[in-house]
Amino acid sequence: MLKTLLTKRWLLLCALLAFVSGCAVVAKLTLNDRYGKPEVRQRVAPPISQEADFYLTEVKPILEERCVVCHACYDAPCQLKLSSPEGIDRGASKEKVYQGTRLIAANVSRLFIDAKDTQQWRQKGFYPVLNERDQTSLANTQASVLARMLLLKQSHPLPDQKILDDSFDLSLDRAQVCPTIEEMPDFEQNKPQWGMPYAMPGLTPAEHQTLMTWVKDGAEMAPLPTLNEDTEERVARWERFLNGTSLKERLVNRYIYEHLFVSHLYFTEQSHAGQAPRFFDLVRSTTPPGQPVDIIATRRPFDDPGVKAVYYRLVPVRSTIVDKTHMPYALSPKVMARWQALFYQPDYQVSRWPGYEPEVAANPLNAFEQLPVGARYRFMLDNVENTIMGFIKGPVCRGQVALDVINDRFWVLFVDPSMADAPDVSAFYHSQLANLRMPAEKQSTTIASNWLGYAKRQGDYVRARIDFMNHAFKDGRHLNLQSIWDGGGTNPNATLTILRHFDSATVVKGLVGRPPKTTWVIDYALLERIHYLLVAGFDVYGNYGHQLLTRLYMDFLRMEGESNFLALLPPVSRHRAFKAWYRGAGEDLTRFLEGDINPFNQPSGITYITDRPKEELYAMLEKREAPVQSPRYRIVSAKLKDSSKALLRQLDGLKGPYVHIFPELTFIMVEPEDGSDSELFTLVRNSAHTNISSLFDEKENRDYINDDVTLVHGILGSYPGAFWHVKEADLPALVALAEAVDDQASYRALLDGFGVRRTDPGFWAFSDKLNRLNIERHPIEKGLLDYNRLENR
Repeated sequence: MLKTLLTKRWLLLCALLAFVSGCAVVAKLTLNDRYGKPEVRQRVAPPISQEADFYLTEVKPILEERCVVCHACYDAPCQLKLSSPEGIDRGASKEKVYQGTRLIAANVSRLFIDAKDTQQWRQKGFYPVLNERDQTSLANTQASVLARMLLLKQSHPLPDQKILDDSFDLSLDRAQVCPTIEEMPDFEQNKPQWGMPYAMPGLTPAEHQTLMTWVKDGAEMAPLPTLNEDTEERVARWERFLNGTSLKERLVNRYIYEHLFVSHLYFTEQSHAGQAPRFFDLVRSTTPPGQPVDIIATRRPFDDPGVKAVYYRLVPVRSTIVDKTHMPYALSPKVMARWQALFYQPDYQVSRWPGYEPEVAANPLNAFEQLPVGARYRFMLDNVENTIMGFIKGPVCRGQVALDVINDRFWVLFVDPSMADAPDVSAFYHSQLANLRMPAEKQSTTIASNWLGYAKRQGDYVRARIDFMNHAFKDGRHLNLQSIWDGGGTNPNATLTILRHFDSATVVKGLVGRPPKTTWVIDYALLERIHYLLVAGFDVYGNYGHQLLTRLYMDFLRMEGESNFLALLPPVSRHRAFKAWYRGAGEDLTRFLEGDINPFNQPSGITYITDRPKEELYAMLEKREAPVQSPRYRIVSAKLKDSSKALLRQLDGLKGPYVHIFPELTFIMVEPEDGSDSELFTLVRNSAHTNISSLFDEKENRDYINDDVTLVHGILGSYPGAFWHVKEADLPALVALAEAVDDQASYRALLDGFGVRRTDPGFWAFSDKLNRLNIERHPIEKGLLDYNRLENR
């Protein structure tokens, strides 16, 4: 009986699959009959053509302001990146990049890297969103997913309601619906409200007409503007510099590349006030300078290139600059001279090429052992905000698995680089190469149980490190404020603040906000390993084991940074602080903390006079680092009345069990009474935890009563959760409503008064103004915001 029932169900399933497949075949045949068979089209028009001009001046701004704000980076729905002609032509895919449960690493699909043209993307499973059949006006609209999505929105505009109902799925991990053109009729029938822009106000009639005219005419696009003679000369100069042929030069060049491959490089001589410069990617190519670039497409920057000679080349960034992936890095004659002084001019020998074996290449302390430690450390410190930014905006782009290993707000300080120059430091690192192996050596498909081996080696390293520190800092010598880098009194990178926003994060220069619960002090080895764990060695396409191993290893690195900070405190205070930071942690972690971290027992070289040494230490550090602090994020920098700034400081004091009702990031626009330009602020919610050692149930470790906020001047972060718009005269009412929030109803009352919801008819006008002000004020640093996390409340 059971066998018969199973057989019937199997036959029913087969029949259903055959029916669905049959429908798809019929739809495809119908399209072929009407509009011809599909073939890849060449859509890039000559740069001086009328079509190219129309795309640049009329179409591109609409695509950027209405589409790119959701369709960029790996988290673009359906991998549809509308930020470049190549991305538009590539189209969409039903495969998800962020899929933490996969057992085998996925095939990589990085735009500009893993396929050379649209035809290759079709072979990799990407399907078109523009018409690739006969190029007639009718076919260009009816056989185009993009056009059909726009038409669907026009015929089914957003419902006239403040809060969208459950028919709109706005969850971050929602199941993606990625219809091909053959599937569009079913999509239009089943999801009529899901036209584009999704769950937001539609385009204006003029904007819609512009895009439809462009699509009807074949959707031709403009290539990148050619480089002028001055820029070409600078590119050539830097490519000559980065392609020296001696063994020493080759190793230095490889080191520089592996640290800057995710950055957007620009020439300071060409950066002008109020204007964004031309940005470049540093890539590995099979071809030397002077020839067309042929990118070497490996998963990681340290993978075997498979060719005898590697050339480091600068290629213009072809996509719209979006904030969540933008990491600007300045190139200048001063920087070139600095690198010369650090790496090329000193008298040291490089006698062997380290090769690309994963066990070596994944570990920078091994691969680059022949380069001076002090030079490597200073290279990163010079622009260390960029180095740290890599693990926030780099391959991760998004991901709770990588970010639930850090607290919501903490400060970062650095060991003075003079301490890295001592010969015994290099000797110690050499002795620990086996213990400092990195998870990326297991490549992209691995098993989580490999963690046990890394845990043992990390424990061995910590014990050896403690022994080294007990000797180096005996009786507190060298363990004082002077052991903390002060940026030479001029470099603002000396202090950083990291703020986590659940599955995204932000790093900024300076000590932002009140003294935090925890602080990291990072030395050379820790900084290098963070970069190779979360940037150079992290594969977003990797399997579950790879991603889990990365997260587990980061636990070690976080605790190492925290223990470096605590070493500045009296020994008794160190134990007390660690226990407070890891309340409720599991037995294994507790044993690790007590048995491996805390044996450092030398006294601090800092004199304390109260029974609150951590507060004293923070005060001393703030005084020491004051010369390199910028007022940029301080409320006092706003051009508002003093009474208004006092109200904003009052808003900055929100704390307690109801703070979690606010979104991770709220961007606030204040219209000054004197009629001057709007002032922008960010309200950052800081979620407190009893500890951050739990892998899978973060909510169990939440400490809601200690939640608080940090209010900063300017835009901080890439993913707004909410927008507030207020006139300066109405700030008392806004602050009163914010302070009264204690449930969803009171929060909605706040939004009713001052929110710009995603359903607001004036949403796009507000968005345009906010993006414009943000980018105009910081044209080098800022890009378009991302709206994938906008709330619906």
